[in-house]
Amino acid sequence: MIEISDLSMHYQLGATRIDVLRSVNLSVAAGERVAITGPSGSGKTSLLLLLSGLERPGSGRVAIDGTGLGGMDADALADLRRDRIGIVFQSFHLLPSLSALDNVALPLQMANRPDAHERAAALLQRVGLGARQGHYPSQLSGGEQQRVAIARALVHRPRLLLADEPTGNLDDHTGEAIRDLLFELNLEAGTTLVLVTHDPDFAARCDRVLRLHDGHLTEVKNSRAADAIPV
Repeated sequence: MIEISDLSMHYQLGATRIDVLRSVNLSVAAGERVAITGPSGSGKTSLLLLLSGLERPGSGRVAIDGTGLGGMDADALADLRRDRIGIVFQSFHLLPSLSALDNVALPLQMANRPDAHERAAALLQRVGLGARQGHYPSQLSGGEQQRVAIARALVHRPRLLLADEPTGNLDDHTGEAIRDLLFELNLEAGTTLVLVTHDPDFAARCDRVLRLHDGHLTEVKNSRAADAIPV
């Protein structure tokens, strides 16, 4: 599902070069659950942005579902995200002027799907918000907003789900419910899941745990993963 080869990325701040990624290599199989950990500022979010085509690397290759991103223009990358990638952001990124139903339906409407609202309503029901579909983001709690964001990311049935600290802004109880929901939906749909997290318990529920530090990505032994959830 994911193939990364010799991926490097840096920022230039005046005369200072900051290397975010240094010759990173990664292969993720379809349906696999992978956690990316590491200190703040280590480049975890940048890596997700590269996987989604929202950022361009300095060098190296990224391929998603057999498609190399390097030669794709902005429109082609947008189509790839629309068709095959779902993204869950830490800060939700819901449109405040749209109801929960319309926020979730938006990706399908952009693809001109006639069943956009029907599928959005079914998924909101699945995440426990069937009765709140007419509410706006300002009328929802943080946990409810994150469930709307997860539904929006999954409504087009992507083959890959990228989640950036999806429970980082939530209290412990709500965060645990969101974690359970993400893994339940992953198992049901067989979607490949790549998540960024600082939570070791969250990471341990994945099949593999990777650590990003000083631009290098290394695999961490995850003895708990096999017993964390049924596979």
